[in-house]
Amino acid sequence: MPLDCDHRKTFGADACATACHAIETGAYVYARVDKPGDLPPADPSTLDVFVLDMNHGWPNIGHDAIVMAVRTSACSLADAILAAGLRVRVLSCDVRRGLVIPRLPDARGGLYVGTGGPGHVDPAHNDGGEGTQGIIESAAWESPIFGLFDAIQAHPDAALIGVCHTFGVMSRWLGVADPVLRGPEKGGKSAGIVDSVLTPATASHPWFSGLARAAADGRRIRVLDSRLYDLLPRPSPPAIVAALGYEAGPRGAAGEAITMWESARDRTGGMPRVFGVNHHPEIVDRARALRILWEKRSRGEVSHDWYRERADAMAETLRDDATDRGLDVTSRYTLFGPVRYHLERQIELRARTGRPDRAVAAPPIEGSHAP
Repeated sequence: MPLDCDHRKTFGADACATACHAIETGAYVYARVDKPGDLPPADPSTLDVFVLDMNHGWPNIGHDAIVMAVRTSACSLADAILAAGLRVRVLSCDVRRGLVIPRLPDARGGLYVGTGGPGHVDPAHNDGGEGTQGIIESAAWESPIFGLFDAIQAHPDAALIGVCHTFGVMSRWLGVADPVLRGPEKGGKSAGIVDSVLTPATASHPWFSGLARAAADGRRIRVLDSRLYDLLPRPSPPAIVAALGYEAGPRGAAGEAITMWESARDRTGGMPRVFGVNHHPEIVDRARALRILWEKRSRGEVSHDWYRERADAMAETLRDDATDRGLDVTSRYTLFGPVRYHLERQIELRARTGRPDRAVAAPPIEGSHAP
């Protein structure tokens, strides 16, 4: 499952610097939804993908990297999208600050990807105090987003992928785990490239077994971390939840904080469709990260000092090819592969039925389970 689109692989890494193949062909568009009234109307020829922006207005690289991951998949699938008479539209919804809650899975689309973000994963605790990173927010978005998650869980053709902050929100939604601020005994915030430990369940998983085979000792994977909170499992998590990963403890053993779980798979039983991770798989190789940073600077979204500070930190963190390769494998299995698979499935369902919410059992897509 490629991290870059076919167009870039054919024409080189700089092919998208001035033009994007997916945009030029009309296969992909992007729209920002800062308040509920900004949501564009449904369009029969448009398949919507909803990015749940949990950043509360903070400048960041993760949101743009997730949008790029969807665009990369749309670019590789451009021929299929156009042949179906469709275009893919990413709707970036400001959930926490703008109180924008996307539509439930319907004819617009059924793929949702949630970003990381600052502060406590329980909005009621974000009063600007310790552990909130200065965030003060309303909790008005939480109940509606939990309702959306319920609808996605119940819908056999909808998919939800949560990263970092969204993973914490999802863990609260299902009662999987509770957030605990990382204290000095654990070194405070976990940041940089660290290990996570896969559970034995991944070895027989139709999708994540590939990640287990690529992992050191069949268990340890490299992840890019940036988290203030551990998510400590509750004594009796829901039966539908399968734990897939934990933080690495002493001597490489599994630690106490859960870092990856799933609660539903697609109709084939092969691909997770409701799952999340407490790392940042959207941040992959150094060149890609620096390109996203420069694009934000060029658009005037951030100051030069902000750009320079993050660029220097990213160049230091992703400092060699071996590190990039380890993150590459993790990203393929925990974000890029599932995004590509579920986008392709949404396109196929729309092309066949005209409505992605119709209960049609689609066959497996050939090659979708190989990275």
